[in-house]
Amino acid sequence: MAITKWDPFRDLMVLRDRMNRLLEDLASSPRFEDSELIQSTWSPAVDIYETENELVLTAELPGVEEKDVEIKIEDNSLALKGERKFEKETKEENYHRIERAYGSFFRSFSLPNYIDQEKISAEYENGLLRIHMPKKTEVKPRKVKIVKPQTAERSSEKSSK
Repeated sequence: MAITKWDPFRDLMVLRDRMNRLLEDLASSPRFEDSELIQSTWSPAVDIYETENELVLTAELPGVEEKDVEIKIEDNSLALKGERKFEKETKEENYHRIERAYGSFFRSFSLPNYIDQEKISAEYENGLLRIHMPKKTEVKPRKVKIVKPQTAERSSEKSSK
């Protein structure tokens, strides 16, 4: 009987490999083929920030043409859908490595109720999609001025009683 040294991390690595295989099998299962979320092979990076007047969503879409991007607003959600197509840059098919992701993508975001959905606009330049979502006017923050009470009026009201 051989004595082997116990490695606690080996079990974690085996578990990780099994989980990866399970998720890969689940994603390639025929019953999920119609789902946009499962079909997505990559997902663009997105930044969302808020200013006083609007929310701005910026998505990185390098290599994606404007005509291949669809923006849809429905049921208080904003959906980005598109595709980055694989184009052969060389005449031969002797790729040694392909690390860039290609294919369709789908991202969905819930919109806050203070966004004016009728005024949402988008611009696309140099692989960056910027979606401007203005806030409704009644929701914009406003400052309330603090006024000091007039002490002279209050003392004259007390003395007249």
